[in-house]
Amino acid sequence: MAEKRRSRAAPLPPRWFVVTFWHGHRLLLRLTGGRVGLWRPKPGGWGALWLTTTGRRSGRRRRVVVGYLEDDDDLVTMAMNGWGASEPAWWLNLQAHPEAVVWTREGRRRVLAHRATGVERDRLWARWGEVDENLEGYAARRPHETAVVVLSPRP
Repeated sequence: MAEKRRSRAAPLPPRWFVVTFWHGHRLLLRLTGGRVGLWRPKPGGWGALWLTTTGRRSGRRRRVVVGYLEDDDDLVTMAMNGWGASEPAWWLNLQAHPEAVVWTREGRRRVLAHRATGVERDRLWARWGEVDENLEGYAARRPHETAVVVLSPRP
């Protein structure tokens, strides 16, 4: 497994700051209709997309901003919840209803989500590690393995 529990936890900004930042980012996206706040991954970096899931209990549409990498036609993100201990609601929603919609700089696309496991997870985790040198330290803050989520195109 690529994610090591022995890593020393990396420092993070205060939780209130992380939550406020993401709420502000989501508000910016809403106000601009997605024209500002989404970006493609740059070499050595990640991008931002808007993910719409179906609520596992309510059945209502839920939107969230997540960071992603491209892996051929797939988009790859991590269910990290700002490196907090709990699983993000969007990931719980995708486990119940894996069909979703993403908005990127290129526009809207329908996707089917799955959790990467085994060799696929190790490879994708290593790619995230190339983008974020503190990945292992951040992951060490969580009490369980961080899911690597693959969003594959669907017709």
